[in-house]
Amino acid sequence: MTPHDASDANNGSRWSDLERPPLNAAALRRGLVREGGLWSGVEVVRRTGSTNGDLVALAAAGKAAEGAVLVAEEQSAGRGRLDRQWTAPARSGLFFSVFLRPAEVPVTHWGWLPLLTGVAVATGLSRAAGVDTALKWPNDLLVTVGGEERKAGGILAERAADGVVVGVGVNVTLRADELPVPHAGSLALAGAVSTDRDPLLRAVLRALEQWYGRWRAAGGDASACGLQETYAAGCATLGRRVRAELPGERAVFGEAVAVDGDGRLVLATEEGVREPVGAGDIVHLRPA
Repeated sequence: MTPHDASDANNGSRWSDLERPPLNAAALRRGLVREGGLWSGVEVVRRTGSTNGDLVALAAAGKAAEGAVLVAEEQSAGRGRLDRQWTAPARSGLFFSVFLRPAEVPVTHWGWLPLLTGVAVATGLSRAAGVDTALKWPNDLLVTVGGEERKAGGILAERAADGVVVGVGVNVTLRADELPVPHAGSLALAGAVSTDRDPLLRAVLRALEQWYGRWRAAGGDASACGLQETYAAGCATLGRRVRAELPGERAVFGEAVAVDGDGRLVLATEEGVREPVGAGDIVHLRPA
Protein backbone atom coordinates (compact mmCIF):
# COMPACT_ATOMS: atom_id res chain seq x y z
CA MET A 1 0.00 0.00 0.00
CA THR A 2 3.02 2.24 -0.14
CA PRO A 3 2.33 5.44 -2.18
CA HIS A 4 4.47 6.43 -5.09
CA ASP A 5 7.65 8.29 -4.16
CA ALA A 6 7.43 7.35 -0.49
CA SER A 7 9.52 4.92 1.50
CA ASP A 8 9.22 3.24 4.88
CA ALA A 9 10.14 5.70 7.62
CA ASN A 10 12.23 3.16 9.45
CA ASN A 11 14.79 2.78 6.67
CA GLY A 12 18.03 4.11 8.07
CA SER A 13 18.86 4.77 11.71
CA ARG A 14 16.03 5.19 14.18
CA TRP A 15 18.36 7.46 16.16
CA SER A 16 19.10 9.94 13.38
CA ASP A 17 17.11 12.55 15.30
CA LEU A 18 17.05 11.95 19.06
CA GLU A 19 14.62 14.81 19.65
CA ARG A 20 12.20 13.64 16.96
CA PRO A 21 12.78 9.91 16.33
CA PRO A 22 10.81 8.23 13.55
CA LEU A 23 7.77 6.11 14.26
CA ASN A 24 8.23 2.37 14.62
CA ALA A 25 5.98 0.98 11.91
CA ALA A 26 6.41 -2.67 12.90
CA ALA A 27 5.56 -1.96 16.54
CA LEU A 28 2.50 0.05 15.51
CA ARG A 29 1.25 -2.83 13.39
CA ARG A 30 1.79 -5.30 16.24
CA GLY A 31 -0.11 -3.06 18.63
CA LEU A 32 -3.02 -2.11 16.39
CA VAL A 33 -3.72 -4.79 13.77
CA ARG A 34 -5.55 -7.76 15.23
CA GLU A 35 -8.12 -10.30 14.09
CA GLY A 36 -11.63 -8.91 14.43
CA GLY A 37 -10.36 -5.35 14.90
CA LEU A 38 -10.95 -2.36 12.67
CA TRP A 39 -7.36 -1.66 11.62
CA SER A 40 -6.38 -3.87 8.70
CA GLY A 41 -2.94 -2.39 8.06
CA VAL A 42 -0.62 0.40 9.16
CA GLU A 43 1.90 1.86 6.73
CA VAL A 44 4.40 4.57 7.65
CA VAL A 45 6.11 6.56 4.89
CA ARG A 46 8.98 8.98 5.27
CA ARG A 47 7.54 11.74 3.09
CA THR A 48 4.63 12.21 0.74
CA GLY A 49 2.44 14.96 -0.63
CA SER A 50 -0.76 14.15 1.23
CA THR A 51 -1.80 11.00 3.07
CA ASN A 52 -5.42 11.82 2.21
CA GLY A 53 -4.62 12.16 -1.47
CA ASP A 54 -2.65 8.90 -1.48
CA LEU A 55 -5.31 6.93 0.37
CA VAL A 56 -8.15 8.31 -1.77
CA ALA A 57 -6.25 7.15 -4.86
CA LEU A 58 -5.61 3.71 -3.38
CA ALA A 59 -9.29 3.34 -2.43
CA ALA A 60 -10.38 4.39 -5.92
CA ALA A 61 -8.09 1.72 -7.39
CA GLY A 62 -9.49 -0.93 -5.05
CA LYS A 63 -6.17 -1.25 -3.24
CA ALA A 64 -7.27 -0.14 0.23
CA ALA A 65 -9.27 -2.28 2.64
CA GLU A 66 -11.43 -0.76 5.34
CA GLY A 67 -9.26 0.09 8.30
CA ALA A 68 -6.20 0.93 6.23
CA VAL A 69 -4.01 3.49 8.02
CA LEU A 70 -1.43 5.59 6.18
CA VAL A 71 0.98 7.68 8.26
CA ALA A 72 3.56 10.17 6.98
CA GLU A 73 6.53 11.51 8.88
CA GLU A 74 6.34 14.61 6.68
CA GLN A 75 3.80 15.98 4.19
CA SER A 76 4.76 18.39 1.43
CA ALA A 77 1.18 19.14 0.35
CA GLY A 78 -0.93 18.52 3.42
CA ARG A 79 -4.39 20.06 3.21
CA GLY A 80 -7.00 21.24 5.63
CA ARG A 81 -10.55 22.36 5.00
CA LEU A 82 -11.10 24.85 2.15
CA ASP A 83 -7.81 23.62 0.63
CA ARG A 84 -5.74 25.40 3.28
CA GLN A 85 -2.14 24.24 3.46
CA TRP A 86 -0.89 22.29 6.48
CA THR A 87 2.88 22.33 6.88
CA ALA A 88 5.16 21.22 9.71
CA PRO A 89 8.75 20.00 10.16
CA ALA A 90 9.43 16.30 9.64
CA ARG A 91 8.48 14.05 12.60
CA SER A 92 7.04 17.01 14.53
CA GLY A 93 3.46 15.77 14.55
CA LEU A 94 0.95 13.08 13.70
CA PHE A 95 -0.06 13.16 10.04
CA PHE A 96 -2.23 10.22 9.04
CA SER A 97 -5.33 9.11 7.15
CA VAL A 98 -7.69 6.17 7.59
CA PHE A 99 -10.12 4.51 5.18
CA LEU A 100 -13.58 3.77 6.58
CA ARG A 101 -16.44 1.98 4.83
CA PRO A 102 -19.56 2.14 7.04
CA ALA A 103 -21.76 0.21 4.61
CA GLU A 104 -24.52 -0.44 7.18
CA VAL A 105 -24.85 3.28 8.00
CA PRO A 106 -27.06 5.47 5.76
CA VAL A 107 -24.96 7.90 3.75
CA THR A 108 -27.03 10.74 5.25
CA HIS A 109 -25.26 10.04 8.59
CA TRP A 110 -21.72 9.96 7.18
CA GLY A 111 -21.34 13.67 7.93
CA TRP A 112 -20.72 12.63 11.53
CA LEU A 113 -17.40 10.96 10.66
CA PRO A 114 -15.18 14.07 10.99
CA LEU A 115 -16.91 14.99 14.26
CA LEU A 116 -16.56 11.42 15.52
CA THR A 117 -12.87 11.54 14.61
CA GLY A 118 -12.52 14.81 16.51
CA VAL A 119 -13.95 13.20 19.64
CA ALA A 120 -11.57 10.25 19.24
CA VAL A 121 -8.51 12.46 18.71
CA ALA A 122 -9.36 14.61 21.72
CA THR A 123 -10.01 11.52 23.85
CA GLY A 124 -6.82 9.75 22.83
CA LEU A 125 -4.58 12.78 23.26
CA SER A 126 -6.11 13.65 26.62
CA ARG A 127 -5.31 10.16 27.88
CA ALA A 128 -1.85 9.77 26.37
CA ALA A 129 -0.51 13.33 26.44
CA GLY A 130 -2.33 14.66 29.49
CA VAL A 131 -3.40 17.77 27.59
CA ASP A 132 -6.83 19.34 28.03
CA THR A 133 -8.25 19.58 24.53
CA ALA A 134 -11.40 21.08 23.03
CA LEU A 135 -13.10 20.92 19.63
CA LYS A 136 -13.99 23.84 17.41
CA TRP A 137 -16.85 22.95 15.10
CA PRO A 138 -16.55 21.21 12.78
CA ASN A 139 -13.05 19.78 12.88
CA ASP A 140 -10.36 21.76 14.71
CA LEU A 141 -8.51 20.55 17.81
CA LEU A 142 -7.81 23.33 20.32
CA VAL A 143 -5.30 23.48 23.18
CA THR A 144 -4.48 26.22 25.66
CA VAL A 145 -1.08 27.89 25.46
CA GLY A 146 -0.31 30.70 27.90
CA GLY A 147 -3.98 31.12 28.70
CA GLU A 148 -4.84 31.49 25.01
CA GLU A 149 -6.87 29.03 22.97
CA ARG A 150 -4.93 27.83 19.91
CA LYS A 151 -5.43 25.37 17.07
CA ALA A 152 -3.13 22.36 17.33
CA GLY A 153 -4.81 20.02 14.87
CA GLY A 154 -7.40 19.52 12.19
CA ILE A 155 -9.45 16.86 10.43
CA LEU A 156 -10.37 16.49 6.76
CA ALA A 157 -12.88 13.92 5.44
CA GLU A 158 -13.16 13.07 1.75
CA ARG A 159 -15.39 10.61 -0.09
CA ALA A 160 -13.39 7.81 -1.67
CA ALA A 161 -14.83 4.98 -3.76
CA ASP A 162 -17.52 3.41 -1.53
CA GLY A 163 -16.19 4.89 1.70
CA VAL A 164 -14.57 7.88 3.35
CA VAL A 165 -10.94 8.81 3.91
CA VAL A 166 -10.47 10.80 7.11
CA GLY A 167 -7.20 12.66 7.55
CA VAL A 168 -5.79 13.96 10.83
CA GLY A 169 -2.96 16.39 11.46
CA VAL A 170 -1.76 17.23 14.98
CA ASN A 171 1.17 19.42 15.99
CA VAL A 172 3.08 17.51 18.67
CA THR A 173 6.55 18.95 19.28
CA LEU A 174 6.46 22.22 17.34
CA ARG A 175 8.29 25.03 19.13
CA ALA A 176 7.04 28.61 19.11
CA ASP A 177 9.48 29.61 16.36
CA GLU A 178 8.25 26.73 14.15
CA LEU A 179 4.55 27.53 14.23
CA PRO A 180 3.08 28.22 10.78
CA VAL A 181 1.02 31.12 12.17
CA PRO A 182 1.22 32.91 15.55
CA HIS A 183 -2.17 31.63 16.75
CA ALA A 184 -1.28 27.96 16.18
CA GLY A 185 -0.26 25.66 19.01
CA SER A 186 1.19 22.23 19.75
CA LEU A 187 0.92 19.58 22.44
CA ALA A 188 4.41 20.47 23.67
CA LEU A 189 3.54 24.15 24.03
CA ALA A 190 0.37 23.15 25.88
CA GLY A 191 2.42 21.28 28.49
CA ALA A 192 2.01 17.68 27.33
CA VAL A 193 3.35 15.11 29.78
CA SER A 194 4.43 12.99 26.81
CA THR A 195 5.27 13.81 23.21
CA ASP A 196 6.27 10.28 22.20
CA ARG A 197 4.32 9.90 18.98
CA ASP A 198 4.06 6.09 19.03
CA PRO A 199 1.79 5.89 22.11
CA LEU A 200 -0.04 9.05 21.05
CA LEU A 201 -0.95 7.54 17.69
CA ARG A 202 -1.96 4.25 19.25
CA ALA A 203 -4.21 6.03 21.76
CA VAL A 204 -5.91 8.05 19.03
CA LEU A 205 -6.48 5.06 16.75
CA ARG A 206 -7.81 2.93 19.60
CA ALA A 207 -10.25 5.67 20.59
CA LEU A 208 -11.30 6.03 16.96
CA GLU A 209 -11.89 2.29 16.68
CA GLN A 210 -14.07 2.36 19.81
CA TRP A 211 -16.20 5.35 18.76
CA TYR A 212 -16.54 4.13 15.17
CA GLY A 213 -17.71 0.75 16.41
CA ARG A 214 -20.34 2.30 18.69
CA TRP A 215 -21.59 4.66 15.98
CA ARG A 216 -21.73 1.90 13.37
CA ALA A 217 -23.57 -0.47 15.75
CA ALA A 218 -26.18 2.27 16.27
CA GLY A 219 -26.71 2.57 12.51
CA GLY A 220 -25.10 6.00 12.50
CA ASP A 221 -27.51 7.41 15.10
CA ALA A 222 -25.24 9.87 16.90
CA SER A 223 -27.70 10.36 19.74
CA ALA A 224 -28.24 6.67 20.43
CA CYS A 225 -24.52 5.89 20.69
CA GLY A 226 -23.72 8.93 22.84
CA LEU A 227 -21.64 10.67 20.18
CA GLN A 228 -23.84 13.75 19.87
CA GLU A 229 -23.80 14.37 23.63
CA THR A 230 -20.05 13.73 23.93
CA TYR A 231 -19.21 16.01 21.02
CA ALA A 232 -21.35 18.81 22.47
CA ALA A 233 -19.69 18.42 25.89
CA GLY A 234 -16.24 18.94 24.38
CA CYS A 235 -17.16 21.56 21.79
CA ALA A 236 -15.65 24.98 22.53
CA THR A 237 -17.90 26.59 19.92
CA LEU A 238 -21.15 26.06 21.81
CA GLY A 239 -22.23 28.97 23.96
CA ARG A 240 -20.16 31.44 21.96
CA ARG A 241 -21.08 34.23 19.63
CA VAL A 242 -19.73 33.30 16.23
CA ARG A 243 -19.59 34.37 12.63
CA ALA A 244 -20.37 31.63 10.13
CA GLU A 245 -18.80 32.29 6.75
CA LEU A 246 -20.95 30.29 4.36
CA PRO A 247 -20.62 29.30 0.70
CA GLY A 248 -21.60 32.12 -1.65
CA GLU A 249 -19.81 34.71 0.49
CA ARG A 250 -22.71 34.88 2.94
CA ALA A 251 -22.06 35.45 6.65
CA VAL A 252 -24.37 34.68 9.56
CA PHE A 253 -23.85 36.02 13.09
CA GLY A 254 -25.32 34.41 16.16
CA GLU A 255 -24.80 32.31 19.25
CA ALA A 256 -23.89 28.66 18.72
CA VAL A 257 -26.54 26.87 20.76
CA ALA A 258 -26.50 23.22 19.67
CA VAL A 259 -25.19 20.51 17.39
CA ASP A 260 -28.21 18.82 15.82
CA GLY A 261 -28.80 15.19 14.90
CA ASP A 262 -27.14 15.67 11.52
CA GLY A 263 -23.98 17.16 13.04
CA ARG A 264 -24.87 20.68 11.96
CA LEU A 265 -24.11 23.69 14.14
CA VAL A 266 -27.29 25.51 15.15
CA LEU A 267 -27.04 29.29 15.48
CA ALA A 268 -29.51 31.54 17.29
CA THR A 269 -29.23 34.50 14.95
CA GLU A 270 -29.59 38.18 15.65
CA GLU A 271 -32.91 38.04 13.75
CA GLY A 272 -34.34 35.66 16.34
CA VAL A 273 -34.31 32.50 14.24
CA ARG A 274 -32.39 29.26 14.59
CA GLU A 275 -30.29 28.47 11.56
CA PRO A 276 -28.47 25.15 11.10
CA VAL A 277 -25.06 25.40 9.45
CA GLY A 278 -23.83 22.28 7.68
CA ALA A 279 -20.77 23.71 5.95
CA GLY A 280 -18.76 26.85 6.48
CA ASP A 281 -15.96 28.51 8.36
CA ILE A 282 -16.71 29.40 11.98
CA VAL A 283 -15.01 32.32 13.71
CA HIS A 284 -15.25 32.60 17.50
CA LEU A 285 -16.02 36.23 18.30
CA ARG A 286 -15.64 36.17 22.07
CA PRO A 287 -14.46 33.79 24.81
CA ALA A 288 -16.92 31.36 26.28
